[in-house]
Amino acid sequence: MSPGKQASKSEAAAAMAAGARLELMRRRVRLSRVAVLTAVAAGPIALCVAVASTPTTVQAATAAKPSAVRTAVAAADPGGYAQLFLSAWLRSSAGEETSAQARLAHSMAPGVDLPDPASDAHPAPLSVTAVRTAQRDGGAWSVTVAVQYADGSVRYYALPVIADRAGTSFTVTGAPGVVAGPARASVPKSPYGVTVPEGDLSSAVEEFLAAYLTGAGEVDRYLAPGVTVAPLSPAPYTAVAVQQVSAIEEAATAGEVPADGTKVRVQASVEARDAAGRWPLAYELTLKARSGRWEVAALECGTARDGGAR
Repeated sequence: MSPGKQASKSEAAAAMAAGARLELMRRRVRLSRVAVLTAVAAGPIALCVAVASTPTTVQAATAAKPSAVRTAVAAADPGGYAQLFLSAWLRSSAGEETSAQARLAHSMAPGVDLPDPASDAHPAPLSVTAVRTAQRDGGAWSVTVAVQYADGSVRYYALPVIADRAGTSFTVTGAPGVVAGPARASVPKSPYGVTVPEGDLSSAVEEFLAAYLTGAGEVDRYLAPGVTVAPLSPAPYTAVAVQQVSAIEEAATAGEVPADGTKVRVQASVEARDAAGRWPLAYELTLKARSGRWEVAALECGTARDGGAR
């Protein structure tokens, strides 16, 4: 027999074998379907048996190894805890261990002795405020607390505080210590170095702030499209006068409203009045030019939200 005929017969035999294997697989699939349908009719137990015994040609995917997830626990600031303790400690006395303030101080700092003030000692503090916290090693903190008295004097105390690993439990570990107050930081030069003359921009600022602070007029009419400002309710003042407007950009000094889309950032010094007196206030705003007028695009104090102004 010629080599060509032998090759033809080999190819035919291979094709027949492949066809037989394919037909066998089809029969298995048909039998599996029949078994499952029969099991469904017979009940849930038979269905489980049929599924378990049904051959499958799909290999289960290898389960992915779970990736390690690190959950960082933010260190809780114990400033409020130290503030509360010092307030109770200053209002307690060693001669009155059962008073509410003494019990509170002991519960927050079991190992700290109470003061023993004289009868003519400094009166109770007017306010107690945590002004600085510094974290140390091993869950330890140092908290500086300012105590203000009715006569205007201020005294600063440093308190050692320990926190647990979760930052949910605190204990004052030692008696307070009187320390010097924080130093005054140097003030950087203001970026608002451009004086805004009287004109369209300063008028827009004054009209907006008057409506915002006195409730006279609608605030929305001064806002750029898509910008919202949470109202002050009730309006706190009866009159508002803008004393000075300063800007960052030179475009704020233009005599006419510039092209649409021009933005300027300004700071307005305001004098507000109510029945109790006059109050100097300051506001930072962003204004945008549109259709020949200035509109407020942002009030930089957390009350304005840009909803897509353009």
